[in-house]
Amino acid sequence: MIVWNHSNAEECAIASPTKARRNHQIRVPEVRVVNSDGEQVGVMPTNEARQMAEEQGLDLVEVSPKARPPVCKVMDYGKYQYEQKKRTQEAKKKQTQVQLKEVKFRPKTDEHDYQTKVRHIQRFLEKGDRCKVTIFFRGREIVHKDRGQEILDRVQRDLAEEAKVEQQARVEGRTMSMTLAPVAKR
Repeated sequence: MIVWNHSNAEECAIASPTKARRNHQIRVPEVRVVNSDGEQVGVMPTNEARQMAEEQGLDLVEVSPKARPPVCKVMDYGKYQYEQKKRTQEAKKKQTQVQLKEVKFRPKTDEHDYQTKVRHIQRFLEKGDRCKVTIFFRGREIVHKDRGQEILDRVQRDLAEEAKVEQQARVEGRTMSMTLAPVAKR
């Protein structure tokens, strides 16, 4: 059970790995202090370090809690959080998200429909997405798994230049599926 005895609940909360402890959240008797310019001030009592930060209009932030004594830096915590958020957004922008697209066939899929679906698969692979090719069996079609395997083999042959088989054909209940991944371009 947590008892809030301060008007500002955030100051009373225990620091999580994503949020650094600051100012009154730092409970150790001594800390190693680094000033706002990045120069080491030395080891001093926490109250003195906090008072030094307050005089400069900044926060005392614990940057290395596992060190003995913990390392604290005098900085503007709001500005620090803002810069961290910007960095994570930039990293997120630069990463590409590969999706798994699914194209469904039936054992009785006609030639024109087959060609259309293969073009869809090619388009997905060109975009860099992986593609799951699924054969769905209804009713008594399940006894003709060989037809499903023939379709998957044909798709594999038709797309040999654009795709490599990431997961071989396998049967799961009433479906048979394989996964294709785009071939790395040279």
